[in-house]
Amino acid sequence: MAMPSPNVSTFQEEVSPGRVLTMDADGTGLSVIDPWLEPFNDALRERYATFEKSDKQIEDTLGYEEFTKGYEYYGFNVQKDNSVMYREWAPNAVTASLVGDFNNWDVNAHVMTRDKYGVFEILVDPTADGKVAIPHGSKIKITMTMPRTGERIYRLPAWINYVTQDLNVSATYDAIFWNPESHYVFKNARPKRPESIRVYEAHVGISSPEPRCATYKEFTKNILPRIAYDGYNTIQLMAVMEHAYYASFGYQVTSFFAPSSRYGTPEDLKELIDTAHGLGITVLLDLVHSHACKNVADGLNMFDGSDHCYFHAGPKGRHELWDSRLFNYGNFEVMRFLMSNLRYWMDVFQFDGFRFDGVTSMLYKHHGIGYGFSGGYHEYFGDNVDDEGVMYIQIANNFLHKKYPDVVTIAEDVSGMPGSCRPVREGGLGFDYRLSMAIPDMWIKMLKEQSDDDWNMGNVVHILTNRRYLEKTIGYCESHDQALVGDKTLAFWLMDKEMYTNMSDLTPLTPIIDRGIALHKLIRMVTHGLGGEGYLNFEGNEFGHPEWLDFPRAGNDSSFQYARRQWNVLDDKLLRYKYLNEWDRAMQMTEERFGWLHSPQGYVSRKNEGDKIIVFERANVLFIFNFHPTQSFTDYRVGVDQAGKYKIVLNSDDKQFLGHERVDNSTEFFTTPGDWDSRPNWLQVYIPSRTCLLLAKA
Repeated sequence: MAMPSPNVSTFQEEVSPGRVLTMDADGTGLSVIDPWLEPFNDALRERYATFEKSDKQIEDTLGYEEFTKGYEYYGFNVQKDNSVMYREWAPNAVTASLVGDFNNWDVNAHVMTRDKYGVFEILVDPTADGKVAIPHGSKIKITMTMPRTGERIYRLPAWINYVTQDLNVSATYDAIFWNPESHYVFKNARPKRPESIRVYEAHVGISSPEPRCATYKEFTKNILPRIAYDGYNTIQLMAVMEHAYYASFGYQVTSFFAPSSRYGTPEDLKELIDTAHGLGITVLLDLVHSHACKNVADGLNMFDGSDHCYFHAGPKGRHELWDSRLFNYGNFEVMRFLMSNLRYWMDVFQFDGFRFDGVTSMLYKHHGIGYGFSGGYHEYFGDNVDDEGVMYIQIANNFLHKKYPDVVTIAEDVSGMPGSCRPVREGGLGFDYRLSMAIPDMWIKMLKEQSDDDWNMGNVVHILTNRRYLEKTIGYCESHDQALVGDKTLAFWLMDKEMYTNMSDLTPLTPIIDRGIALHKLIRMVTHGLGGEGYLNFEGNEFGHPEWLDFPRAGNDSSFQYARRQWNVLDDKLLRYKYLNEWDRAMQMTEERFGWLHSPQGYVSRKNEGDKIIVFERANVLFIFNFHPTQSFTDYRVGVDQAGKYKIVLNSDDKQFLGHERVDNSTEFFTTPGDWDSRPNWLQVYIPSRTCLLLAKA
């Protein structure tokens, strides 16, 4: 253990039940947990000092309460007397005016005043009869003149909370003054933060079987009940922040405070979230603070005529691979914009947390482009690292967890930076979870490149369990990334074209469908049980959604054919998709009962390459997997920690999951004392080929 530094205060942290460590309050707590980080203590101190400097600046100027409520200062805010205060930060502009339908787009009608910081403002008085002078639903813009040239530019307000797109007139968005007579009133309290997080990754637009864009209201009515039935306790909503290009999957954001109007109104989104809360479901926003769309006409790019208003100037402000703009996290106003964005979605829309997209790009100057992380600790420090990006993530997570004790934040990061999921006061980034992105890559690679006989049980276990000590991860077999055009869903990799012809109960069970359904169940169960402290599924994949995902674009003649979810195949009782859906539900319900996701990592007692057997224990559940294509085993001996009588609590070979009913679920298993696979007891089971059994003490 590292010795405390002189003249540095210390604190005690309970890092795991019953294990309390003393740490210096200088950002080096991580090296107390992981001594391999001790050579980098100076870098950790410097990183933490950068966080503290920014933290102090916020506290000493506006304070977090005002700093994070920028949306009540900037943008449009209706006052008690029905006047409208509008403010915008545009330091490069010389003059600015508010224009719109309400003043016939007259640049001289509502001229704004400028302060020394480049903030423009105007108070629009109410009408003579005391009403808001800007009608609800009217189009508005800010127009500015440029230094030297006097050029006049028009922009959508940066803090606008509703924008719409009229494809008959233009592909660009219009800013809308959103001030309905009555706002949606939330009825349900936020649910408590789940102990075991089971995430349903969903996209509102694709949530209809019809070839069109679905709505918030349809999702609320049709999809939320499915998610609740399946036993997921968390929804991760994609593509909510407004984006001009639908096929970007929501990752090219144009208006950061506007929920996408494709799916309906802001009030419709509030109803969706409130209804989910009523079902006990936590709702996370897929947040894009890693970059912004480069659009000028309806984005933040060149907002005040300069290329460095919200972003870094020059090449530093451009992401070569994503063709987008990169935020200047070191700028006070940019920080205020982003931090206020977090609070806006939490307070105004009652989201419960965020999945931060593109964290790798935020953490490193190379943005992960063409960089293969080997796992060497030197990769996480020094010139590789974007100190301001790290600082912003720490500031954001620190604020969110102080302000909202039940908040959930998830990092999408391929690098595995040490401390990503440890508290900021230890020197960590402060996330609750990191997505285990290597797991789906493993499954796809195995299905593409290996025969079933060549599957390596040791490698499967290694990838599923390879995570940093005391840092929580979310395991998953496939997310939206694996389903995009150019790839295929796991079900389609397994069964391919036979899904079109042999998924009916009225047709014989072919070897390909039999194998596909069996392995689909096993892949999901072993990932669920061993792959992390959370589990994620992408919408539709729970029932083996076929094909791939492709949004309407020029390359497919703007077709919605693959930008939808075919719920019809699940609802058709003659088709075999229902078996996979019931298996997925059974996994979630069994986890709810035993809670293995929030229990310590599973103890793997067997990974036998010849037998293709994996055995592990977690949360007092004994997991037994037989991945062998043909070989079933009678009286197969497995080790177990606790002595006693065991019974089957989940069996993938059950008829209700399209199994072959080779195992009698009423069987009782009695342990025998004696060392086996380094466990003090053993029992014997019949484990058929391509089957998994979950046993628990009776």
